Amino acid sequence: MGKFELTTRKNGEFQFNLKASNGQVILTSQGYKTKASCLNGIESVRKNSQDPARFEKKIASNGKPFFNLMATNGQVIGSSQMYASDATCQNGINSVMKNAPEAPIVEMTE
Repeated sequence: MGKFELTTRKNGEFQFNLKASNGQVILTSQGYKTKASCLNGIESVRKNSQDPARFEKKIASNGKPFFNLMATNGQVIGSSQMYASDATCQNGINSVMKNAPEAPIVEMTE
């Protein structure tokens, strides 16, 4: 099973990574000023990850595909890594859809 890892950035902001069961990061959040807002972001991922229309595939400037998970208000909740192909990018989306709803939150903050 995947997990959400809640961490603190060097600038004091909170962020989370959704990791697949193999430990690979499949979604990374923006920075949040408070832990509570970061936890709300995780809940938003759980909810929005079940709607395929919330995933927006993009192409980076280096030509590699990636995706953003969008909230209902159009804001980016999290972004993926760069993938080698469209097929592997779709696998990443499928992994978020599978792992996010039940993934426990593991606090890595101090």
